[in-house]
Formats: sequence, C-alpha cells, structure tokens
Amino acid sequence: MSHRPPSGLAAVSAALLAMSRHLEVGDVLKTIVASARELLDAQYAALGVPDDHGGFAQFVVDGVSDEQWKAIGPLPRQHGILASMLHQAKPERLADVREDPRFGGWPDAHPDMSDFLGLPITDGDEIIGALFLANKLCPKPGGGCGFTAEDEELLSILAQHAAIALTNARLYERSRELTIAEERSRLAHELHDAVSQKLFSLRLTAQAAAALVDRDPARAKDELQQVAALAAEAVDELRAAVVELRPAALDEDGLIATLRTQIQVLDRAHAAEVAFESRGVRALPAAQEEALLRVAQEALHNALRHSGAEHVSVTLARRGTDTVLRVTDDGSGFDPTAVRRAGRHLGLVSMRHRANSVGGRLTVASEPGKGATIKMEVPGG
Repeated sequence: MSHRPPSGLAAVSAALLAMSRHLEVGDVLKTIVASARELLDAQYAALGVPDDHGGFAQFVVDGVSDEQWKAIGPLPRQHGILASMLHQAKPERLADVREDPRFGGWPDAHPDMSDFLGLPITDGDEIIGALFLANKLCPKPGGGCGFTAEDEELLSILAQHAAIALTNARLYERSRELTIAEERSRLAHELHDAVSQKLFSLRLTAQAAAALVDRDPARAKDELQQVAALAAEAVDELRAAVVELRPAALDEDGLIATLRTQIQVLDRAHAAEVAFESRGVRALPAAQEEALLRVAQEALHNALRHSGAEHVSVTLARRGTDTVLRVTDDGSGFDPTAVRRAGRHLGLVSMRHRANSVGGRLTVASEPGKGATIKMEVPGG
C-alpha cells in the first residue's frame, strides 16, 4: 500500500482547480510546488523556470521559510543536477544528492538535503523548467532513496500540469498586452473553447481517481493515465492559441529584429545550424509583418522538429516591388501534392491562408530526400 494516496490524489485535484482558478504564473507555480510536496510527503519542493543567461527567470520553493530563503541568497544557477534536468529530458531519483558527482555544494544557509527526486518540465521537445523534491518524510532502511517509482510517476503528472500552467500564464501575459478589443474578444473565445473543457475534464478525471483509489486501484491508475493524456492535449491547445497572438517584440522592434532574435535563440537551442539574412527590406504594414513572422515560425518549426535538417536558412529580401521570405532546409523533404491532400499537415493550409489574407502568395518546393523551401511574397517593402 502506498503512502497516503487519498490525500495525494486530492493534491492532484487541488493543482487542477488552481490552474482553472488562477491566471498569474506565480500563483499557479506556488500551488503546483505545494501540491507536489504534499503529494509525495517531501520536506522540500521547488520549481525552476530557466532564463537565457544560465540562471532562472522564476524559482518557486515550498518548505523553506521566508527568513531561510532570504538568508540563502541569490537564485541558483543552471549547474549540477539542475543543469542535467534542463538539458536531458529524464528524471533524477537519488538516495543522497550530496554523493552525486555533479553535486557542487550549497550556500551556508541552505537546508540540508539527502534523497532527491527531480523531473524536467517539457513542452513538446522543449525543456522549459524543472520540478524537484528533497527529503522524503518516511523511514529509509539501508540508506536507500525514500522516493519510489510510483512517486516518480505521480510527479510526472504534476510536471504535465506545470507545462500547462506555464503556457497558460504566457498566454495570459500576452493577452494583457493586446490593445485591440477585437483581438481580446477572439482570445477569450479561443481560451474558452480550446482550454476550459480540457481543464474541466482534468479535474473530473482526478476526482474520479481519488474516489476509486481504495476500492479499485487498477481503475484509479487508468484514470491517472487519462489525466496525463488530457494534460498533454491541453498543452497542445494552449500552444496553438499562443501562436495566434501578435508578439510584443514585433510592435517594438519590427520584423527584421524580431526574426533575427528568434532565429538566434533557435540556433542555440537546436543541433541544426539556423541562419538569417536580410537584404534591402523596409518597414511593412503591421498585418504583413505579422503574417511573414508567423509563416517563418511555422516553417522553422517544421524544419527543426520534423525534417531532421542539419542546416536551415531564412532570408528576407526585397525583389522589385515585393518582399520575399524564404525558409530553406536540407532535411528529409516531402511530397507537397500528398501533403496538400492530407489537409492541414505541416501547417501549409494555415500558412497559405496567412499569405492570402495580406495580399501575398505562398509557394512550396520540396521532394522526399531533398529538403524543402517555403517562399512567401507580399507587395511592398
């Protein structure tokens, strides 16, 4: 019999309720961390969201007093076991974190920790954070790790919830930046249709598991697996809604600077080489710049996630009275005719719609084994 399963499943349900109730990322992350600590009977829990500079943009802890936290000092850097979880999508379960060769010590005021359980938080193939626990509150005969394989499985469910919370919070923060009433109305509609029902299903499924855990553990486990599946679907829905928002950087920096920055990030994050070149392009109307950016993002996503490309190039150039975007990769390629029959595969329908909506044109050149080029032309620039 596992330790306190009813209260643990209640913690899962509490995390789901919190996600549907809160929109501020800090509130949601605190609830997830507190729920993880309660769920697995740990003395300490933390969740870190990395920045792009080797540190953490957010780091939420539970089990450490405010006085202790202030005495510990600056937020941790991405090193040791934390770095391992942020660079390798696998869990870490250790009997004594201090004996691991990657352990580099703590500040003097840091609480003492021994057994350790950590999981990366992933959004698709991207690792966006790390959730971890320390000091299981149970007897540990023979000096072994108090955290079990069952604990690891349950924590993985909360890691799915953390991914939803982070995506949802980013979506909310973007929605606050929108100034056009029509955009706000559209976003609210999409959030309701794409997310609300998923979160409601998550809550009901977790409650069903809690009701079944004592009399039918096998069915309870099936319900928990369904929770994980629903969580993954909700992440996909949220990601799709986020993609539809106009990024603030486009308004502030313009298309060329925004593309250059995003491509530099992709080049660092992926094994493939991603390059950008701009030639002679002037500022375009806002709708055209947004359409060009979205098509570039979709084409880059396809090249980096699906094609297996080693080199991806993005060019934005003026040709006569038109502006031309090209995204070219040396990946596996595909048959454009077959893809067209398959409907929305690879987002080609969406890209064509974006091009047409601003008076532009999209063309696709590809064949199996010979890479692909997505080209979008718009008047002006």
